[in-house]
Amino acid sequence: MTTAQASQSGARTAHPEHLGHVIFIAAAAAMGGFLFGYDSAVINGAVEAIRGRYDIGSAALAQVIAIALIGCAVGAATAGRIADRIGRIRCMQIAAVLFTVSAVGSALPFSLWDLAFWRVVGGFAIGMASVIGPAYIAEVAPAAYRGRLGSFQQAAIVVGIAVSQLVNWGVLNAADGDQRGELMGLEAWQVMLGVMVIPAVLYGLLSFAIPESPRFLIAAGKDDRAREVLAEVEGGDVDLDARVREIEQAMRREHKPTFKDLLGGSFLFKPIVWAGIGLSVFQQFVGINVAFYYSSTLWQSVGVNPTESFFYSFTTSIINIVGTVIAMIFVDRIGRRPLALIGSVGMVIGLALEAWAFSYDLVDGKLPSTQGWIALVAAHVFVLFFALSWGVVVWVMLGEMFPNRMRAAALGVAASAQWIANWAITASFPSLADWNLSVTYVLYTIFAALSIPFVLKFVPETKGKSLEEMG
Repeated sequence: MTTAQASQSGARTAHPEHLGHVIFIAAAAAMGGFLFGYDSAVINGAVEAIRGRYDIGSAALAQVIAIALIGCAVGAATAGRIADRIGRIRCMQIAAVLFTVSAVGSALPFSLWDLAFWRVVGGFAIGMASVIGPAYIAEVAPAAYRGRLGSFQQAAIVVGIAVSQLVNWGVLNAADGDQRGELMGLEAWQVMLGVMVIPAVLYGLLSFAIPESPRFLIAAGKDDRAREVLAEVEGGDVDLDARVREIEQAMRREHKPTFKDLLGGSFLFKPIVWAGIGLSVFQQFVGINVAFYYSSTLWQSVGVNPTESFFYSFTTSIINIVGTVIAMIFVDRIGRRPLALIGSVGMVIGLALEAWAFSYDLVDGKLPSTQGWIALVAAHVFVLFFALSWGVVVWVMLGEMFPNRMRAAALGVAASAQWIANWAITASFPSLADWNLSVTYVLYTIFAALSIPFVLKFVPETKGKSLEEMG
């Protein structure tokens, strides 16, 4: 997706009367992030029910849970090219349809592999949303607010996660605590997966209420409509003809981003591309999605009853929201790199305490009281520090750190790397946990610690820079 230059003279600073409209546009686009979070976490409530219904072991179960991430990687890799051809809004609408179809199919599977197929379809939609949302918001947001508006994507993700956990908890209680209990003619876990139809339809409807990116409109030769959109987001007193010319000149200086733009040197990709890939991989290798895909199973494995385990999953999601709000407040104030470093230190502490707690033997099927409470508090500490740092910072930086000439292609590669890393963690956790839960968390702690020197050495600060200043 081509992103034109921002005005050096401050034309990208929205007037107060237009800021509310820009916020609505960003929030509507970030609805894809809500679905991303909801779809990612809703499976948490179905894991043990799927294991029981289809009588499968940890390895096969992990593949069904993680297979959606393969669809995510493909969707992320192709979304940029699709959006450059048919527009950002059409891309959102396609994702909304795929989300809806996936929700219905997942709720009404004929077999285990049928369920896996629908999860791949939903994953493809998630991958598209993970690329389109940040890029679209970066293209319409005034520079002065771009970090905070860009963080809407992660805010929507964490709200989606929390809502899915709340829905799961409510459905479980309605089914008398039985994940396979009958509810509305289905098993409870099927209802959990089917509820996603509601936000999927809402996402599709909202996509009709927001404008196409002015950059795509200009690329498509629709200059008059581009002026209208620019007036909506930047104010009518801006010289719209000058802004259109500025964007056109920037686009002429650019060329259509391709995979070749990313190549350079003896390490295949250019250093900035590796930095983006590294951010994506470290974000996942700290094990954050274990907390959202498997938290109910994790707590049940150390003696917590199912209803309480679902409640703890929900409280973790609330902490996730709190951390994300903190990040939204500070991302444009103290910068991306400082937040990432603060978060890395906090995650190391939380993960190390979890590893220590899980190293104790179970007594009557439960962790000893002290270790159990420390594990629970440490899990919340870990999620808090992730949310106030890497959860938001990575998505903001991926939307703005790459040069214009390669932004779409580089964002696609980095997002694909993120989904592959997510798959690796998600697919490996059940077997690793069966082997040694404490050592598993030691591995996550090591990756959190390694993220500190990585940020210090390889990650550039993008706070306060316009998109054309990125190279």
